[in-house]
Parts: sequence; structure tokens; C-alpha cells
Amino acid sequence: MLAVHIENGAVTTRDIPIPHRAEGFALLRLLVAGICNTDLELQRGYYGFSGTPGHEFVAEVAAADTPTLVGKRVVGEINLACTECGWCRKGLGRHCPSRRVLGIVNQPGAFEEFFVLPERNLHVLREGLSAERAVFTEPLAAACEILDQAAIPPGETIAVLGDGKLGLLVALVLNAHGYPVHQFGRHPEKLRIAEAAGVATEPNPENLPTAAYEWVVDATGNPEGLRAAIAMTRPRGTLIMKSTVHGAVGIDTAPVIVNELTLVGSRCGRFEAALPLLNHELIPVERMIADRFELRDAAKAFARASERGVLKVLLQAG
Repeated sequence: MLAVHIENGAVTTRDIPIPHRAEGFALLRLLVAGICNTDLELQRGYYGFSGTPGHEFVAEVAAADTPTLVGKRVVGEINLACTECGWCRKGLGRHCPSRRVLGIVNQPGAFEEFFVLPERNLHVLREGLSAERAVFTEPLAAACEILDQAAIPPGETIAVLGDGKLGLLVALVLNAHGYPVHQFGRHPEKLRIAEAAGVATEPNPENLPTAAYEWVVDATGNPEGLRAAIAMTRPRGTLIMKSTVHGAVGIDTAPVIVNELTLVGSRCGRFEAALPLLNHELIPVERMIADRFELRDAAKAFARASERGVLKVLLQAG
């Protein structure tokens, strides 16, 4: 079978055997997958990664211990937890210290024709939901995680800094839940996606507001964005950090301490929160698709996804 391989910054494809399906696992046949910023960071050296990446996917179950799963279209949660440690017993398998992570840590990812994932990680998709909408489930869940982590009062205005893939999803999710959202970004054409759903947008602001919001989300993906988001947060306000940046990020901690800010790191989220939003008219994820490539053209797909201003690039099984 065909598999994408990343090593030393190079993206190639290889012909490898179909993986063995262990007990409790399903063998999945890839339908469509999405390249996200984490995949691009892995290419740049994040985690010292080498192997098959990919964690945003829609697949068909080719084989499973549960007969009713076979033939179903599914998405899957990316963390493979041990299920036995204290974190897992608390329902926090996403923080299991011995977890594997699909396409990121010790578990070959979805950018291959066939891959395996525990059956407990799978969510069957409803009939009629397109694969190109469903492939956004994992990043949409990451956006939803904000509302699981923070008790934001109804009607509270939230600033979202950044208009990339995750920034747009965060703004759309918060807006769909009824929060007034002010989104700041550098790309008017991207911000129009959020604006069409009712988000107030600020393209290319010359001067970002200072100490203006009780709630701020940084989804810029760069250290400068984090520093700007700290400056935008009011004393005793909350800054939610969604960016994953390769390497150390230097910030001045003085305004964080003096203004007694709460910093919240935010990562993966529950698929149960994300899947219903795929039926919501205020979540136009298909407008974020910039390009599509066959799996064999993965190198071209990664190059396209790395271009400045490009949103979601999809990989499709041949």
C-alpha cells in the first residue's frame, strides 16, 4: 500500500505492507485526510518526527472485531490512551502519560491507504454528511475545547487573534454558540468566511486594542501573536492559547503577572461536541478548502499547504 513518509524535512511516498490489526483495533481505509499546521510543524522538525503523519481523516472500516462497524464511514479521536492510569480513570485519556498519538507520537498516521486505530476511538458518521465536511471534525473539536475548559459567561465578547485554519474554526464555533466575536487577522479574503457567518472582523489592523477584552484567544501560530494577545487582555482576564509553535517562545511575563492574567493552554477536544456542529449552517467549513491532491502527490500537497495564506489542503485516496 502507499504511505506518506516525513524525514529530515522531506515528504516522500513509500510502498509498505498493510498494517496488522490487533485485537480491539479497526483496519481503516482512507477516504480523505486534511493537512494541518501540526503536520507542517512535524515536517519542520517538531517532536523530532519521522514517519507517517496525518490525524484529520475520514475512513471506511475495512475490518474490525465489531461486525457492525465494517463498511461504515468513520472519523477517529487521535489519542491512544492506556485506559488504566489515573488520568484515564478520570476520563482524561488525552493526557495519559503513556499515550500514543495518531500521526504524531509512536503511532503511524492517516496519510496512508490503510491504517489502524482502536475501535473505541471511532465515531460513525451519519448518512448524507459529506466526507469533505466530516474531515474537519478533529480541528473543529479542538475549537470546541475552549468551551469545555472555560466558563465564558453568555453574551461576553471574545477576541480571536489569527485568521488561519484554527483561528477561523474558533471564531465560527464561538459565534455559533451565540458569543459576540471580534476576529483580527491579516487576510481579508479569509476573514470573509467568518464575516459571512456573522463574526465581526478586523482585517490588517494598524494598532491592536490594548487591555480591551476579558477573553482573548491566540490562534496566530507565532510568538508575536501571543505577545499581542497578552497586551489585548484586560487585567484579570483570560487568554486561551491555541497555537502550536515549534521551538521556544520568548515572552515578557511582567504584564501577565502585573495584570494577573489567566493563561489557558488548549489542545484537542471531544468529537461529541464537534460532530453536531457539522450540521450547523454557521459552520461553513467547506469554504476553507483551498486544494485537493491524490495521496501519491503528498509532496506537492505539503508544498501547497505551506504557501502563505493557504487554508485547508486535502489528501484523497486514489
